[in-house]
Amino acid sequence: MVSNGDPAVEKSEFIQEIIRRNPSCIPERYLRREEDKAKDVDMTALAADIPVFDLTLLSNGNKEELQKLDNACKDWDFFQVTNHGIAAEVLQGTKKATADFFNLPIQENTKYSFHPEFKTGYGQPFPVAEDEILDWSDSLLLLLYPPQNRCPELWPATPPESMLGAVEAYSDEIRKVTEELFGCLSLTMGLEKDALLGLHGELTTVMRMNYYPLCSKPDQVLGLTAHTDIGTLAILMQDDDVTGLQIRHNGGWVPAKPLPNSLVVNIGDILEIWSNGKYKSIEHRAVTMEIEPLEDILATQKCGRKYKKVKYGDYLKGAIQRRQQGKEHILKFKI
Repeated sequence: MVSNGDPAVEKSEFIQEIIRRNPSCIPERYLRREEDKAKDVDMTALAADIPVFDLTLLSNGNKEELQKLDNACKDWDFFQVTNHGIAAEVLQGTKKATADFFNLPIQENTKYSFHPEFKTGYGQPFPVAEDEILDWSDSLLLLLYPPQNRCPELWPATPPESMLGAVEAYSDEIRKVTEELFGCLSLTMGLEKDALLGLHGELTTVMRMNYYPLCSKPDQVLGLTAHTDIGTLAILMQDDDVTGLQIRHNGGWVPAKPLPNSLVVNIGDILEIWSNGKYKSIEHRAVTMEIEPLEDILATQKCGRKYKKVKYGDYLKGAIQRRQQGKEHILKFKI
């Protein structure tokens, strides 16, 4: 077992080790409760309706596309983008490097076990209570930006020919995409194009690579418990041939079918607060910064302030100190 330093909170074993020991055995703490499974509503029929955008059109200020983006952020809180400018070779190189790392012997991977102080490493980054169901996954978490926050000595050095170079190439490109998206979303929110990027001060980027191994009882486990993302935006690169991501929409779960070389974008909690609820973080299975609804947004709404002011460091600390459960962590700050 891996401890996070708190004797009252214990993390799971590495999934990789459980599979190696006995592929057909699923420890009880990973099995979903029957009452939780009974609440699932399959909305596969809506999968084709998930919004898809050409980032080139959005970046060029196409008014029709921007209006569609605004509608997507209000109705779905989630969308996919194509023509984002990241070469297919960079995307595929990152996927290969990730797979190469997770295919290493467990003795290699555990050299980079999650470090709670530096928020970097391999395993499961969030602490869990004794009665919580565990995720059927392991993660590798790396801090990318700002560069001075990186801990390169904690980054995997094996296999060096693929992981480090691939991550560097991907991080540079995804930063550009992030800045373009912030510019587009600033416009759809009625702000100046550089407003959202300016609110961040120094943009912080975290890269999380998830490992979801095959399971002998796939309907009995979840790779990642339903949650919202605690930042501003989450940008996801999916495997091209695996539909594993599901998003909550109209009370059910819609599978997000991967589009080749596309990126998935989730609205995060911080953008929900800044927009005063116009856009909402989607549930899917620290210079100190204070966040609150933006005055320019409040001026265009008649509903009044819906969220309290909170220091982002406090918000982030609270969310990380306990495992994310749906939208519970953001609801605490609603007025």
